[in-house]
Amino acid sequence: MDKNMSQSAVGRLFRVSKDCVTNWENGRNAPQINHYPKIISFLGYNPFALEDPSLGNKIFAYRCENGMSAKSFGKLLGINGSTVLDIKQSRCIPLEKTLSKIGAIIQNIQ
Repeated sequence: MDKNMSQSAVGRLFRVSKDCVTNWENGRNAPQINHYPKIISFLGYNPFALEDPSLGNKIFAYRCENGMSAKSFGKLLGINGSTVLDIKQSRCIPLEKTLSKIGAIIQNIQ
């Protein structure tokens, strides 16, 4: 690891097993989103950041930085979590009322 820590030490930091850390590093599976804020803080950058500044990616960035599932973010907006994922994939366009709520929530995301 770049931080000069063993996988066991990183696992203790994130309260996961050493095998879990190994699987994250080798791309066998991804961390649960609730771990993302701590991972971002630990690394000093956001490895989940997406280059495209689309609305869906801004929502995803906000969710990563706050460790929020699509379902949790949807509750903030009064919509279903699957609708949040549809917005991310550009499969639906939110209503004006929902867009306004999204803008108020993610205003600090670049």
